Amino acid sequence: MKALIVEDKAYIRKGLINLLETVETNVEIIGECASVSEAVVVSKACRPELIFLDINLVDGTGFDFLDQTEHLGFKTIFITAYEEFALKALKAGAVDYLLKPVDVEELELALKKIKNLPIAEQKQQIHTAKKVWYQDDATLVLSLSDSFQVINLHELLYCESDKGYTTFYLANDKKYVASKPLKEYEKTLGRSNFTRPHQSYMVNLKFIDKYDKSGIIYLKNGRKVPVSSRKKEAFIATFLKYNGH
Repeated sequence: MKALIVEDKAYIRKGLINLLETVETNVEIIGECASVSEAVVVSKACRPELIFLDINLVDGTGFDFLDQTEHLGFKTIFITAYEEFALKALKAGAVDYLLKPVDVEELELALKKIKNLPIAEQKQQIHTAKKVWYQDDATLVLSLSDSFQVINLHELLYCESDKGYTTFYLANDKKYVASKPLKEYEKTLGRSNFTRPHQSYMVNLKFIDKYDKSGIIYLKNGRKVPVSSRKKEAFIATFLKYNGH
């Protein structure tokens, strides 16, 4: 079975390849991709039979990739960190997934299950998962000066508070300013994949590229967010747990 790995973290891709080499299987890795755009091109050219697909990629989601390749006939095993939205969607759709870091026994079970699952049946499962992924509780309504703005929490990079106002920065480079302090949104965002590393910021964990031990968070779009000394220990624990460590 020809397989493609679509995952934006190189060490996850390498770890999965190493695990596949220890498992008795006929899976042959024919390529690795780190983004939606790259994966679309490679999958159309190589026609894989199986794709190991991360949900949160640097330029979109695994569902974005599937929308652009729905005419191709491949099976999918999702890879994801422990996060509320992802697991809720995948479980609702009865879709096969692997939690990071990938466990060899779970990998073997997923491969056995996917082998006998008809592609048409899995596409229906994924359709159900996608509907849950984009359901209403993944949105936040902001009261702006002249309108009410709905934002998708999956696309929210971070929030910055200043003098009683909160600015919301999205992955598509849009930003919105609401006339409420950050504490008004902390409870709602805290139920999702957001953490508060500083009194003035809340950050979406899925968009963190790296954490510099000097106290700086680097987001996947190049933005930098400070971590206060008081919140540093709690942030590191949350960050490592989210990434499977």
